[in-house]
Amino acid sequence: MRSGSETHLDSTLDLRRYEALLQLADVIVRHDTVQAVLRALADRLHTLAVFEFANFSLYDPTVNVMRLHAWQGNAQPEFPAEVGVQESSSGWVWEHQQALNIGDLREEQRFPRVLDILRARGFLSYCVVPLTTAQNRLGALGLANSQKNTYSNDDLVFLRRVAGLVAVAIENVQTREALHHEKTHLQALLEINQVLVTAPDLRLVFPAIIDALRRVAPVNYASLALLDPETQTMRVYVRNAPLEGLEEGLVLADSQSTPRQALAAKEVKLFTRSAADAISSPILKPLLEKGVQSGCCIPLITSNGVVGTLNLATTQQFDFGTSDIGLLREVANQIAAAVDRGRAYEQIASLQEKLKTENLYLQDEIRTELNFEEIVGESAALQRVLQQAKTVAGSGATVLILGETGTGKELIARAIHRMSSRKNNSFIKLNCAAIPTGLLESELFGHERGAFTGAISQKTGRLELADKGTLFLDEVGDIPLELQPKLLRVLQDQEFERLGSTKTIRVDVRLVAATNRDLSKNVANGQFRSDLYYRLRVFPIHLPALRERKSDIPLLVRHFVQKFARRMDKRIETIAADAINALVQWHWPGNVRELENIIERSVILSEGPVLRVPLAELKVDETMEPGLRTLEQAERDHIVRVLKETRGLVSGTHGAAARLGLKRTTLQSKMRKLGISRREFQT
Repeated sequence: MRSGSETHLDSTLDLRRYEALLQLADVIVRHDTVQAVLRALADRLHTLAVFEFANFSLYDPTVNVMRLHAWQGNAQPEFPAEVGVQESSSGWVWEHQQALNIGDLREEQRFPRVLDILRARGFLSYCVVPLTTAQNRLGALGLANSQKNTYSNDDLVFLRRVAGLVAVAIENVQTREALHHEKTHLQALLEINQVLVTAPDLRLVFPAIIDALRRVAPVNYASLALLDPETQTMRVYVRNAPLEGLEEGLVLADSQSTPRQALAAKEVKLFTRSAADAISSPILKPLLEKGVQSGCCIPLITSNGVVGTLNLATTQQFDFGTSDIGLLREVANQIAAAVDRGRAYEQIASLQEKLKTENLYLQDEIRTELNFEEIVGESAALQRVLQQAKTVAGSGATVLILGETGTGKELIARAIHRMSSRKNNSFIKLNCAAIPTGLLESELFGHERGAFTGAISQKTGRLELADKGTLFLDEVGDIPLELQPKLLRVLQDQEFERLGSTKTIRVDVRLVAATNRDLSKNVANGQFRSDLYYRLRVFPIHLPALRERKSDIPLLVRHFVQKFARRMDKRIETIAADAINALVQWHWPGNVRELENIIERSVILSEGPVLRVPLAELKVDETMEPGLRTLEQAERDHIVRVLKETRGLVSGTHGAAARLGLKRTTLQSKMRKLGISRREFQT
């Protein structure tokens, strides 16, 4: 039977305990995180129980372990951060929901991984009570002391009340944390979605996406790596920050790289610094040099399969937990959808551009067929050319058309196309002399967006537009040496890559080339590749100059008179014989194009039914000594006279080139060749 003094002492002890319990409740409700609650409890626990060491362990369902969150005591043992449920006393208490009271640790054989540490520190008593609420089993609270049988049954009853209060506090904090976490996640997802919807270009919005992600994870380095479905190469597409060694466009060929592993497994791959050091991957090396401690790679999965990975890394000791991985999967899904949309937009834009370009070429072909009429002439020289064109048209062989400027090389090229099996497909032309050298490669092969400064969108090249049809390269002798090997490859293999792309494009193109240069001399001078020259010269056709088929001039004159008279709504019925004779006798350095231009001027000048030809332009300088009037000298004098009439103006509708029926570049080339200086025609 207990005495009155003992009862009084018990009552006093109970009162102090309950007062301490109330104070503890007041303390723990003031904290917003689990760690803060446990630290506050650890600091106040001495007012509630006798112990030399206390620890709080919470169950982690993601890996099925008991995780140490806080402890208290002067002699803190080196407890493991996490222990399997079956290996620890706290795990047993959590699983069975029973208190564990060990009066003498020397007699306990279970849980050696944990209890050996306590025994080594000289502890003999150890009790563990569950941290449990009505809804959740959270973990366990353990107390240790160096005396045997420290904790009585009454102590366990009281400690379970303490543990119940702590468990409720932890549950409330976890609920608040979960709600805050979910709210933050939803805000980040909403912000990312708004960014992607308003500006779908991932290169532009990727920094904003990473800024939104930083609300839930301390991301320092981030990148997107996309997979080319045709070549199966994986490249860094965009980064949030410059990082030497991980430049945009870098091929991730290393199969040990985490992005490659995530892509292959179609699941999130985590990495830590220690694991990255062991892999020795060149992809991870620049990240490790920047002090990265952990990271993850999330596959971008769409209905079409895996399109790439979202790669994140941090310099902090951060654990990408289950909730964070869930968010990152959602973000990856949004980015994957954006990649799909972007590729669809690019395909649509490419098709639209191709259709638009093909439409322009089709309109040009229609204009050419309607306005630049059929080849006119009955001379034997012209008939030989037409027979050659008819012979080669059906073969599909490469044709090289040679001849002076203005002889109608493009007309022959079109005739070959119309007589071939490709006549229902595109006839695409490219004047190699009319396009600046720096842009010629882009015009021929096309380019990807960002391939060079000013490449703001993808461009389809002429080769791709000419697929299944004919590509006509005019002035092919002006192609620069550095571009010639790429053209040779197309002729040999029928494949090429756009500028800024590694994707090989295969085409079926018939090539017809033309030049007014002597390519054999250019080959000898090292200005043109011999292998390309012989590849082009499979079937050469030499067009005669107009002076070599003078019998065709009257037919051409009548043809052009009808053409321009109809266009200008004039009625011209007569062409004077002296005009025809003068036109026949002229040497026509600009050939048919020059004749066409002078007839157009004649129709403009004609006010009645008789064609008025400006014969003064066709007169030869009679002051020259006999024997010195060579064809070259006559051409030189004629060019100088026209330059004087235009006051030195070379280009434009009223310039010397237009009057001579020459291209500006051709006229300038002739001026250099003939040694014509400015002082000869400038007054």
